[in-house]
Order: sequence, then C-alpha cells, then structure tokens
Amino acid sequence: MAAVVWLVAGLLLIAAEVLTSGFVLIMLGVGALVAAGFAELGAGPLLEVIVFAGTSVALTTVARPVLKRQLHTAHVPTNVDALVGDKAIVVSTVDAHGGKIKLRGELWSARAYSETEVLQPGDAVRVITIAGATAVVLGEPL
Repeated sequence: MAAVVWLVAGLLLIAAEVLTSGFVLIMLGVGALVAAGFAELGAGPLLEVIVFAGTSVALTTVARPVLKRQLHTAHVPTNVDALVGDKAIVVSTVDAHGGKIKLRGELWSARAYSETEVLQPGDAVRVITIAGATAVVLGEPL
C-alpha cells in the first residue's frame, strides 16, 4: 500500500510542475517515485522517507541548476528592441522635429534625442530608442 501512496504522490507532484515550471516539484515527484520503488521492494517506512529526501535533495541541488541553464536561455532582443544601440548614418538633416537615417540598410524616420542637436547628412548616430516608427538618435562623437 505504501508503494501506491508514493506513486500517486510522485505523479501528482510531477503533474503540478506543469503549473509552476520551477523544477522543484518535479524533483520531489521523482524522489517520491524512487521511494515507491523502494516500498515495492519491501523497504521500511523510515528507509522510504530517507530515500525520498535524499533523492529529492540530490536532484534539486545537482540536476535542477543544470536543467535551468539548459532550458532558460538569455533574453535575445527582437524587432525594434534589437535596433536600440545600433549605429546609423544621417541621410537628411535630423533635428528634434524629424529627418531621415539609414539604419541596417533601410531608410528610417528619425529625430534627435536632444532638442538642440542638429545632425547633418553623413553624420554617424546611435539609436537611443524607437518611438513608434521613428528612431530617436544621438550624434556620435568624432
């Protein structure tokens, strides 16, 4: 009977992991499944608890960090977020009210980050942010 209890507990913990994705409940669930195996082989209740605790702690401290590293990759900027920080070239005069730049081979509407800055064609600029369909740029020092 103890093996069935451990088995049900293990399966419930593994199923609950679907809701959390923290890789803790699955480690406890596997620990419970190992304890179910020991219970089926005739181990006593104390040994079952020790096996459950030992397996759970070992998996949580060893396997969980490895799984988290493998499955949770670093955030990669996409779309307009990927353009922030890029260099561009001024195509037509850019000031606080507008202008055009060439960014990654495409023409973009742009405006200067600073109200007083006026950027001339050929100047190098850096994209500070994207506001709608307009790149907000700052002149690069020579």
